[in-house]
Amino acid sequence: MALFKEWRAARQLQRKASQFVSAILSEPAHEDVAWLAHAATRGDEDHARWELRYARGAIGLLIAQRDALDDRTGSIVARALSEAFDRDERIDRDRRDLAERQFNARLSAYRDALGARVADAALRLGQTLLAFSGGSFRDVDDNVRRAGAVLSSYEKDANASLREVFGTAALPEHVPPSAVAR
Repeated sequence: MALFKEWRAARQLQRKASQFVSAILSEPAHEDVAWLAHAATRGDEDHARWELRYARGAIGLLIAQRDALDDRTGSIVARALSEAFDRDERIDRDRRDLAERQFNARLSAYRDALGARVADAALRLGQTLLAFSGGSFRDVDDNVRRAGAVLSSYEKDANASLREVFGTAALPEHVPPSAVAR
């Protein structure tokens, strides 16, 4: 009986991970794609759309790893994200390895940007997006600020989806969080 209970719990966690991945892989807003194409990709909306997709997926995975209540969530979300890439019909079968390498490069860069000890991580996120998109990113200008705002909204959306799908921590009123840590 315990084995069946564990199996059901694992399946439920996988379903939640798939639901979360569906949320973080939603298509970027057309106005963001058009803006990024104008600001960085020399009018290439397909490139801009892919950069925003990669950014949303990478940030979502990083949020799952950083903010989830269960330590297993990050790895299960990573597996669900990998499976979503394998099923993605927008990626040619012979280009899947390239898409995976591109995503992993962006994941590493966004991890560094989110983990940087700077006053405004949104600017680092924006610079990272523009660097991968081929735009100017060294000077903090309106484009860096806009890119940072777009990616900060992805971060907030991922956090909201994480809480909605996986739940939030709940403690009784009389128990301080420090008491649980002991």
